[in-house]
Amino acid sequence: LMVWLRRTTHYLFIVVVAVNSTLLTINAGDYIFYTDWAWTSFVVFSISQSTMLVVGAIYYMLFTGVPGTATYYATIMTIYTWVAKGAWFALGYPYDFVVTPVWIPSAMLLDLTYWATRRNKHAAIIIGGTLVGLSLPIFNMINLLLVRDPLEMAFKYPRPTLPPYMTPIEPQVGKFYNSPVALGSGAAAVLSVPIAALGAKLNTWTYRWMA
Repeated sequence: LMVWLRRTTHYLFIVVVAVNSTLLTINAGDYIFYTDWAWTSFVVFSISQSTMLVVGAIYYMLFTGVPGTATYYATIMTIYTWVAKGAWFALGYPYDFVVTPVWIPSAMLLDLTYWATRRNKHAAIIIGGTLVGLSLPIFNMINLLLVRDPLEMAFKYPRPTLPPYMTPIEPQVGKFYNSPVALGSGAAAVLSVPIAALGAKLNTWTYRWMA
């Protein structure tokens, strides 16, 4: 019975984190967010997505102890987000109104680190967390450049819940800094390591709670 309860608790945590990651993407990943605040939003997006990915992925990976489960977790997040995009589509928005982040390659790097270091938890936290934070903004900038003109989309499909002070404006590119990918990668790499440690610690807390 205790084994069943422990496993149920773990899987519940996994679902909760994955669902929250999806909601965060819907809130931070639509065209309005990218266009109104331009590069500033991309840095915020990079940090939020890196930390949300790493906390769930490392939790799931250390729970199973099998390299590959971080990628599986990122796949779950991706599928959830693609399904959630259907809600926007039902409201009359184009299906690509929300940009689905590219989580899977960064999760693969986390899995690779865990495998290459012979399942060393601390290496996964430090090296894997850093790699996730560094790589995710790069993959997502490439992803963003491949979608159709976001500014045109923002004017054509304004969000109904958008407050007046956030109506679409011409983005001020380069006003504060010139490299959102570099700033996003640097900040995300630093913050992903302690968040990865938190994800690893959740395993310990869960087992203690279920003991």
